[in-house]
Amino acid sequence: MIERHVTHQVEDALRRQAAVALIGPRQAGKTTLALQLAATRKALYLDLEDSEDRARLSDPALFFEHMQDRLVILDEIHRVPELFSVLRGVIDKGRRTGKGTGRFLILGSASLDLLRHSGESLAGRIAYIDLTPLTALEIENDLKHRDRLWLRGGFPGSYLAVNDRDSLAMRKDFIRSYLERDVPMFSPRIPSETMGRLWTMLAHRQGSLLNASELGRSLAISAQSVTRYIDLLVDLLLVRRLQPYHVNVGKRLVKSPKVFVRDSGLVHALLGIGTLEDLAGHPVAGMSWEGFVAETLLSVLPWRAEAFFYRTATGAEIDLLVRRSSGALWAIEVKRGLAAHVERGFYTGREDVRPEKAFVVHAGDDRFPLRKGVEAIGLWAMAQELASLA
Repeated sequence: MIERHVTHQVEDALRRQAAVALIGPRQAGKTTLALQLAATRKALYLDLEDSEDRARLSDPALFFEHMQDRLVILDEIHRVPELFSVLRGVIDKGRRTGKGTGRFLILGSASLDLLRHSGESLAGRIAYIDLTPLTALEIENDLKHRDRLWLRGGFPGSYLAVNDRDSLAMRKDFIRSYLERDVPMFSPRIPSETMGRLWTMLAHRQGSLLNASELGRSLAISAQSVTRYIDLLVDLLLVRRLQPYHVNVGKRLVKSPKVFVRDSGLVHALLGIGTLEDLAGHPVAGMSWEGFVAETLLSVLPWRAEAFFYRTATGAEIDLLVRRSSGALWAIEVKRGLAAHVERGFYTGREDVRPEKAFVVHAGDDRFPLRKGVEAIGLWAMAQELASLA
């Protein structure tokens, strides 16, 4: 069993809040983590995709009242959104009777849907915790396991598969399930076939600037439709839009966001890449590695930190800018090689934004200075640095 880094966060949140929402894409390990927590306390697990479990909630207020001394785990709560208004009354009543914490653990795989309903009803009564697929901090820290994570992605079933072929098959099934089940459920007017083509195009253009008009022409749909389709993939926690950093430096700055398919294993499955050998020779390898590193680092950021990229029309570029809660910036460049060679554009960008610290994340584990104010560092050590930020 792989220990997830958010386990203690969930336990702490249950001690201080009545409800905790654990949010992440399907098959990221939410249910496994919830059942691990359930084994250590009196808990009841309800899968709201199961008709029998939904039937137990025919009178939810009465049911939850009888369960006031137990942790109730509600999986796939978007299936029964009307529960949110009931939970508010149950939580408030529990607070008046000394049952104000550790009542509900809510699992959801669609951020917008979950946050919208819970935001309307449970403000001040719920804590939110993101569970991403596995990251480099959660596996063994060596090149073999890191390359496996990069190739297969972080969904536990894929990462732990017996071989690369089974892993690839699992990810293809995952993609098909989302297209045939989740896309029609959350947005029935979006054609699944068109969404699949867009998803594959985003994989081909991993980490590129969003050009909705160009994508729309390729798909024979409008730019507005492309934006709406990408919105859904973002809400399903499958795609990330990384926004550009704007600062008054007297230069023309890029205004479009970068778009990443969040899990590197899904990038490779969408492109039919099944082995490390295939990946090494593929044109997407460099951007796939950048997305893999960026997603690992963003997954460990403290909640008040923000992330951007920086790029000017003249070629100054920083792959990742992290703004701490204090306002201080950290500049991070990502390189697949071991030499940590950096182009001039990074140093020009560094002169523009004047970060507090600057790093070049490379594929090895060594840590050494490149030049004054810039340090080469491995992925695992960089993730540790960011995780420790206040």
